[in-house]
Amino acid sequence: MKLVRDHIPQLIRSEGRNPKTRIADNREYVDLLRLKLQEEVTEYLESKNPEELADVLEVIRALAEHHLDDFSNLETIRKEKARTRGAFKSRIILED
Repeated sequence: MKLVRDHIPQLIRSEGRNPKTRIADNREYVDLLRLKLQEEVTEYLESKNPEELADVLEVIRALAEHHLDDFSNLETIRKEKARTRGAFKSRIILED
């Protein structure tokens, strides 16, 4: 059992197979999104492939829409944190 993108069952059917699916309730959905986030981050860290970041972002988008109703609300929070605490552009390393 795992959470998959919306079109995956259709793609499986187009290959002549018959996937068994069901719809997660809200709690299970968030739990599975968190697991999927870990999975996608691990895939990026292991492969170093920037395309994997698109998968990470898609999961983050889904979590943001669940918790904040809209992804743009997450962007607002990100901008405010960047304004008050900065971003990571300067490559500063705190050694002590």
